[in-house]
Order: sequence, then structure tokens, then C-alpha cells
Amino acid sequence: MSMDQRIVVLGGGTAGWMAACLFAHAWPRTSVTVIESPDIGIIGVGEGSTPQLRAFFAKLGIAEAEWMPACNATYKAGIEFRGWSDRPGHDRYFHPFASELDVHTQPQFHYNTLARRRGADAPAHPDRFFVNTAIARAALAPLPADNFPFDIGYGYHFDAHLVGAFLRTHAATLGVTHVPRRVVEVAVDEAGDVTQLVIEDDAAIGGDLFVDCSGFQSVIAQKALGVRFLPFATNLFNDAAVVMPTPRPERAIAPQTVSTALSNGWAWSIPLTNRTGNGYVYSTRYCSAEAAEAELRAHLGLGEEVAARHLTMKVGRVEHSWSANCLAVGLAQGFIEPLEATALHIVEATVETFIRAYEEGGFTAAHRDAFNTRIARRYEGVRDYIVAHYRLNRRSDTPYWRENAAHDHLSDDLKAIMTAWFTGGDVPALIVERDLAAYYAPASWECLLAGYGTFPDNAQLTPARDQVDLPRLDDFIARCLLNFGDHGEALDRLSEG
Repeated sequence: MSMDQRIVVLGGGTAGWMAACLFAHAWPRTSVTVIESPDIGIIGVGEGSTPQLRAFFAKLGIAEAEWMPACNATYKAGIEFRGWSDRPGHDRYFHPFASELDVHTQPQFHYNTLARRRGADAPAHPDRFFVNTAIARAALAPLPADNFPFDIGYGYHFDAHLVGAFLRTHAATLGVTHVPRRVVEVAVDEAGDVTQLVIEDDAAIGGDLFVDCSGFQSVIAQKALGVRFLPFATNLFNDAAVVMPTPRPERAIAPQTVSTALSNGWAWSIPLTNRTGNGYVYSTRYCSAEAAEAELRAHLGLGEEVAARHLTMKVGRVEHSWSANCLAVGLAQGFIEPLEATALHIVEATVETFIRAYEEGGFTAAHRDAFNTRIARRYEGVRDYIVAHYRLNRRSDTPYWRENAAHDHLSDDLKAIMTAWFTGGDVPALIVERDLAAYYAPASWECLLAGYGTFPDNAQLTPARDQVDLPRLDDFIARCLLNFGDHGEALDRLSEG
């Protein structure tokens, strides 16, 4: 493909417009067209992101003051998990995003988790060891003062509909063409390449590269090209969600997503500037839609006055993200349930990795196999981390949780991490050795495992001989917090321009 040829994106939404913006930014001489049916809504229910979305907007030169107020966005320092363990002292824990300050506290956390796994009574709950956790607890913005030269990792919460609309407007400034029409046919030639998309009234749009962002329908990749879908149902049981927004609470907005374990899945709480996004992700093998809706209403303290929206999820991935001259992106490519907010992270990683592979291959399919292997590996790495949340849960109150903890449909990587943890092995070294750190860093794995309290029983522990100076660590974090301001005030300043 030469730089003056044509890219056609099927489907808008956040994924489609992200892809269009990235392609137009990387290859400004290339024609980019987005075909988006005005009759098909997007799945978005109010989303959270990983810190990679910050890099996406920076790449496009879009300031937070430009996009965040337009999308009712708030900051996200990490995720708080509630009720995933019934072990005393571990009813909740926080998964912080990485910070440059972690170099001063994470080694102590690793030291204590290793000591406790090996039988010493060393404090090892993760919440005491990370600055981002303290930022979230105090409802501060993860934005350091100018005289505090340390970067804090953070993501965002936002209205997915509004982000899609914002990116559509931005794409127009990059020369992207928007065709608000419905596709009725995908034309494929004898060689197996897509030649054109036929839209309403028998018009056709041809292209050289087609990007499938058509959601779970996967109109090009799965339906037209027959790319195989690989489900993750054997180790990720959840396949549905029920959604109910509520008004913005009067209290301060904490920069965190909250994930609360319920009887057959978990509920999210995502704070936006105008409302709170709420939903219950559950398994239809264990719970009906009506029962899930009733449980979410009870969890939120709501009556029938708030309408519920029900969604189904197709959890898994396509066998090949790049097939023929089609790149599958977003839900058309795959979906891992939203527990760690990885959906847009994978969109960005897929498109940017494809751009590099295509350029290095001289705008040919020379690196297609290597690309597909790399993206599949990313999906597997993210899936393993999500599976670990369920497999290692410390609840036993319902069949859902018991069977999640009992199954043995685990990858070799996940088995190796679990074995190393429970036998007192060096988990960070193993993660690096198996090339897994690019998906989740060792500190993330240790937060998950320690947060659940997966340690020897307290009665088996002996006094720790070497003690981490926890009061000094507490003082360090407390003094760091003096360099951060109120989250709500930071959002107000963004809105004021």
C-alpha cells in the first residue's frame, strides 16, 4: 500500500474514531473514510481507561482541557475492589496505576509480600504502599504541583458516546471523511481480499485496507472473511451486563473505579462529572437478567424509577486480527470483560502495532503473521490477569464463586505465576522471564494476590525478623500528598478553561 491509497473504517463509536484518528495522524497523505450507520448505537455505557489513553490524546495533540469537559470526564488513579475476598482484613484493596514515586515504596511492598508468603508475619496489604492509593482515598487529582517533578500514572472515566462524537469532530480536522450510511454488502474477490463496501442505495466505497470496527457483529472479519472466533467461556464466565446510571453524588468524586463483587459477578461504579455510571457484569449460567437487575437495584438502593439497560457480551478474540486486507479492531476483534478497563487500551495497541508492522513491511503483508502472534499474545496476557481475579477469589457463598475458584482451565503462564506465589518463589523475576510484564507489571500481580489475602493462615506465621520501616513509608506518602490538589477543583478548572 502506498501512502496515497485508501483506508475504509466500518463502524464509528470510540474504537472506530480512535482508529481513524491514529491512521490519519500517522499517514496524512492517505485517504481515510469512516462508514457509520446512524441507526446502530454503540455499546458504551460510561467507561474507564488505563493510562494508555493519556498517551493517545497526547499523540494527537489534544489537551485535557479540550476533551475532558466535553466528555464529562474525570481522572482515574486506579480501581478499588470490594468484597472479592472474605478473608478478614482483605474485604477491599486498591489496584493503583504506576507512578514514578513507586520506586520508593514498591520494593518494600515486594519484600513484605515475599516474607509473608514464606511464613513471616509482615504487613503485606497493598493499600499502605502506593501513592496513587492515597491520592484516591483523599479524593485528590493525580496531578502533581509544578514544583513536584514526579509523574503520576492515571487514566480517565468518560462518557463513551461523547468521546466517540469528540473524536469524530477531531477526525474531520485530519481530513477523515464521514459517511453516515448503512453497509448492506461486503464484496470479496477470488483472492479473498475485500474490494468494496456496498452501502444503501447500491452505492459502493472501495478501499485498499478495511478496518472492521462493526462491534460484536464483526461484519467484515468474521462474517465476510470467515475469521474464526475463539471464546473465553471456559475461564471467563460472565456474558451479560445490566446498566443503570445514577445522579452525581453530593460527596467528593474520588478518582477511582469501584468494583464490588455481588452474588454472580461484580458491579462497577464509574464517576463522571454529571452522573455515576453503574452496572452489573454477571454470568447467565448462574443468574437470569431479571435477578441481576433486581440485585443491582438493591445494591444501589434504587426502585423502579431508574430504567435499566441489558447488554450481552461476546467474550473472546478472533484467531487473526489481521486477515487478508482487513484489520479487526475493538469489539469486532475481541472483548475481555471490562474488569480492568482494557478495551480501548487494546484498540490503541492494535492500531499502533499494525502501523509499525505495515511500515516495516513496506506497506505489504510481510509482517502479518508476526503481528497476529503479538496481538494474540496481548489478548492472552490480559485474559490471564482477569482470570486470576476469579480463580483466586476468596469467596464461597454462591456456586458462581466456588466454581470460578475451582476450575483448572488455566494457561501455563498463569499456572506458573500461581505456583511461584504459593511456593514462595520470585514472582517478578518469573513475569519478566516469561515476557509478561508488557501486559501487567509484577507490582500489579502482587497487588492482586496480596489484596485477596492469599497468604498462609495467620496461625502459621512467625514473627518477622527484618522489619520494613512502615512509619517512615507512611510519612513519605503523606508528605507526597501535600503536592496534590482536590479532584473536584481540578475538574472545575478544566471546565473553566
